[in-house]
Amino acid sequence: MANLSGQYNLPKNQKVDDDDGHYIVTPDTDLTERYSIIKLLGQGTFGKVVEAYDKHKKTRCAVKIIRSVQKYREASRIELRVLSTLASNDRTNRNKCIHLRDCFDFRNHICIVTDLLGQSVFDFLKGNGFVPFPSSQIQNFARQLLTSVAFLHDLNLIHTDLKPENILLVNNAYQTFTYNRAIPSSSHTSSRNARQRRVLLNSEIRLIDFGSATFNDEYHSSVVSTRHYRAPEIILNLGWSFPCDIWSIGCILVEFFTGDALFQTHDNLEHLAMMESVCGGKIDAKIVKQVMQGRGGSVNAAAKYFNRSKLDYPNAETSKASKKYVRAMKPLHEFIPATTNFNKHFLDLLRRIFVYDPKARITAKQALKHPWFKESIIDDGTEALRIGQQIRDDLASTSRSAS
Repeated sequence: MANLSGQYNLPKNQKVDDDDGHYIVTPDTDLTERYSIIKLLGQGTFGKVVEAYDKHKKTRCAVKIIRSVQKYREASRIELRVLSTLASNDRTNRNKCIHLRDCFDFRNHICIVTDLLGQSVFDFLKGNGFVPFPSSQIQNFARQLLTSVAFLHDLNLIHTDLKPENILLVNNAYQTFTYNRAIPSSSHTSSRNARQRRVLLNSEIRLIDFGSATFNDEYHSSVVSTRHYRAPEIILNLGWSFPCDIWSIGCILVEFFTGDALFQTHDNLEHLAMMESVCGGKIDAKIVKQVMQGRGGSVNAAAKYFNRSKLDYPNAETSKASKKYVRAMKPLHEFIPATTNFNKHFLDLLRRIFVYDPKARITAKQALKHPWFKESIIDDGTEALRIGQQIRDDLASTSRSAS
């Protein structure tokens, strides 16, 4: 791992941090002798991300500047350990994970240097008014995501926080196409139309944010994942492993198809009820039995979600709004109509992902062999990629003739 001990001297009385331990970012200032800050790209609880110029490589890069607070410094060391594992096992980055270029300690801030990428898939969706992606690009994203996750799982790593915010586009250039149709929806209460949509000219992605990644044989915190993408075994306190990443990918793929997060809830019981509506089946009796038995003589707190081996929903405490909301959820086949071979296979893959029993859930490697990936479809996505390729070819021939 790169140098994490180099501290840099400061002029006296110069304040470098705000009161929360965030580094005060000033454009056109140095971050060590090698990097100079261009601008702030974003900020989170962990710290800030800046665009910087690498004077050695003469290229731009992204630098994540961790807050100078002990718990965030510790968390970043865990992330660095994961990033170093990924980098040393995939020198050419064929597996589409964010690539660690350098790391150093600057004025008590751990700094993590990676390639400069485009916006997140979530931000692209948001800028597009949450109009979904073309099916060909959903398939393309799925192939890349499953490749990244199969690679992680092979290294004994579980990402635990897969979501559209943690998938970055390599390039967010797009072309606007006419859409003029109703947007598919996972709920009867929502109906949207769109006249046009932005379509990416390049659907290459990178998986980011390994701050919660966990080695399978090491300590697992009891609750992981962002709520909408959380697998049932996590909610049911049954322990989790590699399959929880696969459930998250299922949620992400449906979101790409409808433009909206699938399980929009903040309540465990409601979340489980929504799963039963969408997946079209009750939670398996053997899983309920596991919950009711508890572990090591202690009662499982999730036992309260069941009554007589069935999900206790709706019950006396359930609000009218919740009942209406859950009732409005459509089963998968209603909003992904099996009218084409492409959709038929897509639906089949999702059904193999949305399996309550993590042991029976499809793995990343198995999913990559699914017949859906042999299906091809011509749509706005394939047309946009063709335009993107044409632009790249034209640029290449222009630069060749110029030289």
